[in-house]
Amino acid sequence: MSAATQPLAAAAERPVLSVRGAVKRFGSVLALDGVDLQVRRGEILALLGDNGAGKSTLIKCISGLHHLDSGSIQLDGLETAIRSPADARFAGIETVYQDLALFDNLTPAQNFFAGREIAGPAWLPRGLRFLKKRTMDAEARQVISRLKVTLPKLDVVVAKMSGGQRQAIAVARSTVFARKVVILDEPTAALGLREARQVLNLVATLRDQGNAVIMITHNMEHVVELADRAMVLRQGRKVGELTPNSNNKQDLVAMIVGA
Repeated sequence: MSAATQPLAAAAERPVLSVRGAVKRFGSVLALDGVDLQVRRGEILALLGDNGAGKSTLIKCISGLHHLDSGSIQLDGLETAIRSPADARFAGIETVYQDLALFDNLTPAQNFFAGREIAGPAWLPRGLRFLKKRTMDAEARQVISRLKVTLPKLDVVVAKMSGGQRQAIAVARSTVFARKVVILDEPTAALGLREARQVLNLVATLRDQGNAVIMITHNMEHVVELADRAMVLRQGRKVGELTPNSNNKQDLVAMIVGA
């Protein structure tokens, strides 16, 4: 390897997100007890655990909904203070929760840029700028095409779309602004087989295009199919990590239930 390519290789190996010694309490309940997590670009990390294991608390700390009581979060090797969802988004972390948080009366492009509309000219005060609808529509169309998402016309409001299409819109929206990490909370929950397959293909595309993806799921078949690594939490602690395959699926299940 030449001297010129060494920094590039090092950047590829370095975790884009590192959580070290994460501790979070809710009163007398210790929800996270010294949890470490790492994820790299072009990697899907499956975050596993039974209900109450600490998965949701951990991603909410990463995404700024909760604050760690102790521990650190690093992005590209630099410690980052994340005190709000706005901080997380500014840092390049986007999260798609199970409720999707879509506006049913808006189109996909309008949902993509809700609260972050593109407007101009820049010299006018923000409240007097004109929305650049064509620019936003073109960017939304480009993202949908790049991620190979199948949707009806872009001028259709999301209330008229299927569950799988709505999930795909929420995931695609996250990639518009996610410069570092995309977090997916049960992305195939309550979807039929065909719609789940569309979303799984989309998650694989995110990984293949260099995104770092953290996926919470209870579906072990999806873990074996998609995840590059699987990390298990139980009672607020990290209890194991494996490269998932059909031969060690039962090992993952044993770690989840504490067998």
